[in-house]
Amino acid sequence: MALITIIGASGRQGMAQVGQALKAGYDVRAISRQKDPFAGAPIEGVENIEVRPMDLYDPASYKDALEGSDYIFYTHPLQARADRATLIGDLGTAAAELGVKRLVWNTSSWIPDKPGDAHTYAGNTAGINALWRSGCPGTVFGSVLFMDNLLTNWARPFIMNEDRYVYPHGPHLECNWISLDDVAKFMIASLDRPDMEGAWLNIGGPKRMQGSEVAKILGKTLGKDIKYDPCTPAEFGDLLVKAGGDDIPEEARAQMSAGIAAFYEYNNTAPTKPFEVDMEHVMERFPELEGKLQDMEEWAADQEWGESNFRPAFG
Repeated sequence: MALITIIGASGRQGMAQVGQALKAGYDVRAISRQKDPFAGAPIEGVENIEVRPMDLYDPASYKDALEGSDYIFYTHPLQARADRATLIGDLGTAAAELGVKRLVWNTSSWIPDKPGDAHTYAGNTAGINALWRSGCPGTVFGSVLFMDNLLTNWARPFIMNEDRYVYPHGPHLECNWISLDDVAKFMIASLDRPDMEGAWLNIGGPKRMQGSEVAKILGKTLGKDIKYDPCTPAEFGDLLVKAGGDDIPEEARAQMSAGIAAFYEYNNTAPTKPFEVDMEHVMERFPELEGKLQDMEEWAADQEWGESNFRPAFG
């Protein structure tokens, strides 16, 4: 079977890609600097995965890590030390030299129709252009907002310990939450699609919801009354940085918190509505996934909400 090399395989997004690729019958190579990146992960078949190290900031390390790959999956790290266009451009160049059939980039955020939008969104546009110029066949997905965020140490404790759904979404904000497993399904489905070479597409889950609807689903799942209690973007910035713990240097905390706050201020007010996805258009492009994407209620019922299922803040 063809080999998919997954960069950042030990993160929560990478693990979902690993699991779905194995289910689809692909051989998988994990790129991670951890010797045992899947310790304790309930993924069937991980014992057969080859693990190779790579320094994302050193293109000289790419060849040894990526050679022999038919496909490469890349998810841009939230705390990357280089911009999106630089990293995806360097990866594309290396992949083109190695004859990779397709590099699939998950931006982890909405892709604007034109350059100039704020925050990471403008970087997505620049990164797509860099990937196209690299010469490697590429596909890009803008996955807008993840259900799995609700299991992290900056969301789950409020839900489980205080019966509150705390998130920086105003009551008016509508979002197409998508599970990380479903993001991976789109990435895998694109590999056999010639029409997705040189294409980008924003993706989300099948239902668009406001915060009160999310709280209602969580309450039904957990059998208790969950209150929708939105925090301010500034409060959320502080929560996220605190949850990152020692992974975030002290000198970078204030700047990162302010950046997260500004990002969510924008998302709450932007006329472009970055958390909304035209899913009718998406399913026209991917009819093979019709009926195979989880809505929030289905996803929540499938999760283990105990302590053992904590997700890291980032990754």
